[in-house]
Amino acid sequence: MTNVLSVNAISRSFGDRQVLKDVTFDVGAGRMTGFVGANGAGKTTTMRIMLGVLGADSGEVRWQGRPLTRDARQSFGYMPEERGLYPKMTVADQIVYLARLHGMSAGDARRSTDALLERLGLSDRSGDLVEKLSLGNQQRVQIAAALVHNPEVLVLDEPFSGLDPLAVDVVLGVLRDRAAAGAPVLFSSHQLDVVERLCDDLVIIADGTIRAAGSRHQLRISHALPRYRIEVGADAGWIRDQPGVTLLELDGAQAVFDLDPGTDDQEVLRAALARGPVRAFGPVAPSLTEIFREVNQ
Repeated sequence: MTNVLSVNAISRSFGDRQVLKDVTFDVGAGRMTGFVGANGAGKTTTMRIMLGVLGADSGEVRWQGRPLTRDARQSFGYMPEERGLYPKMTVADQIVYLARLHGMSAGDARRSTDALLERLGLSDRSGDLVEKLSLGNQQRVQIAAALVHNPEVLVLDEPFSGLDPLAVDVVLGVLRDRAAAGAPVLFSSHQLDVVERLCDDLVIIADGTIRAAGSRHQLRISHALPRYRIEVGADAGWIRDQPGVTLLELDGAQAVFDLDPGTDDQEVLRAALARGPVRAFGPVAPSLTEIFREVNQ
């Protein structure tokens, strides 16, 4: 497959502590891939190896089917978790300078900078020193720095840190546009609700190993619990006395419940139909938070 960023069996140790163990996953073209894990799980180390900031002890990173080279990495956009801005430069001069380092002409760098600052809501701060900005606005500048040279691949470490909900929505829109244009986008975040809303694919890492990877839809199916939601025509309180049922939520005519192993969901449905109309009945897919907790147990 073309335009796929592949991490293949990457391992890395610091001294006698192994922090990555055969880490393998793909970031597909035009796909938003969320990379999640607890602090110290190995996310940042993996991203730094992908960008050539760190070397791997074994394994390799491939882009478009070939080993990733320094020249190829020039077409990447990288946002580190730690801010790497020059505080004494103005916002616009900072972004233009970084665009020029990626080989853009002065005119193209300025046009790209102006367009990004407008999109990110920073046009009125373009002449301000970076150090004078709030932490949230500095984060937006950092995102602009990763995007200004129209990268073929985006690797973003905690891009939503410090952003208020409105700013998160703005950044989400920009990243979706880049993915829609065909760029593979890998981002890490501790905000699992944001990851669930944004990602097409998900990679979960724990203790330096990949615990789950795949499309959001596939993972929700494969990690589904025996959990169901029902809505009937009257009060659903009777369900708490149904054999093999553990009631989790009850709100009048609606209920959410788990089934014990060996319990047939159709028995519950038949019991409901015997009492009257059933407006809705079906399994409840787990949230990203529930999947994350399961694979980290």
